[in-house]
Amino acid sequence: MRPTLTVLVVTHNRADTLRDTLGSLVRMACHHPWEVIVVDNNSDDHTAAVVSDIAANAPIPVQYVHERRPGKYRALNTGIQCAAGDVIATTDDDAYPRAGWLEWAAAGLEEFGCDFVGGPVHPLWRGTPPRWLIDGNAIYQKVLGLQDHGSQPLEYGCGISWPLGVNVAYRRRVFETVGLFDGRLGRRAGTLRNQAQREWHLRGRAAGIRGFYLPQMIVDHIVSAERLDKQYFRRWFYWHGISRAILCQAGGLDLEEPESGIARAEARRLMGVPLPLFAKALRSARSFVWHSIRRDATAFEYELWLCFFAGLLRESFKPHEAPDGQTSRRVAHPSSVSHT
Repeated sequence: MRPTLTVLVVTHNRADTLRDTLGSLVRMACHHPWEVIVVDNNSDDHTAAVVSDIAANAPIPVQYVHERRPGKYRALNTGIQCAAGDVIATTDDDAYPRAGWLEWAAAGLEEFGCDFVGGPVHPLWRGTPPRWLIDGNAIYQKVLGLQDHGSQPLEYGCGISWPLGVNVAYRRRVFETVGLFDGRLGRRAGTLRNQAQREWHLRGRAAGIRGFYLPQMIVDHIVSAERLDKQYFRRWFYWHGISRAILCQAGGLDLEEPESGIARAEARRLMGVPLPLFAKALRSARSFVWHSIRRDATAFEYELWLCFFAGLLRESFKPHEAPDGQTSRRVAHPSSVSHT
């Protein structure tokens, strides 16, 4: 029987946590025929052996695909093209969807007649959260890959942030309308690039694609101890600035608020960055110094914005990075796709 749902897991050198994730997935009950596809983004550990072991005893099909080109979203695009399901759900190799996750996703797509659904992402702490990590702060949640928009269904893009790649399910047909993800964005080894989800959903919104947040569609996501460090946050915001510049250069969007639409053509620029952002950087630097002197915890937020601005400035000053062609590709039938 052909699967009607596909779960995609992109992985890179996380064989041991992947084993736990796959073990959790294959034990999940679902009334629909479904499959799991693991896309190995050129790991050099024992990832292939882990997938083979799980597949040998799994009650559902578990497929291994190798993608040698670096980049999570390049690998995800390969997985989408290999998927057989009419619904394609994605999660990470260090995450654990809760019981009923796929059932909630399928039911939500039908109930709301929408194109994609997502849900809460809760932390599995692998270290003690420091005191400066303010619970519920949207900025910090974004860095740690967490999300919680409350206990009621809400439409994405209408006052709430877009779903996270660790917890989202799409109707396959939307990729025929919108195209695949921009492979330049998203995590790759040695970087903390992000914005791939945001870029795709902005494109999707412009094409009339709609999605809903479902509070019951929960995924638990490991937050490693190394991410509970201020230096990690600084690095993340620096790469966030780089990613934002790539996103906005490609779509002609406003650098500070891409959702607000096309950047104003009349805005004066220095090194590719609108002058008002330089003024904001100066204000943020003053505020950082002032709050640091007063030992106010909010000083760190001003510092993070300055890290973001540094990344933005670096990428805006460089020649534009050419798209790798992923965004224009459409989904072929799985039988016509070779593993790369």
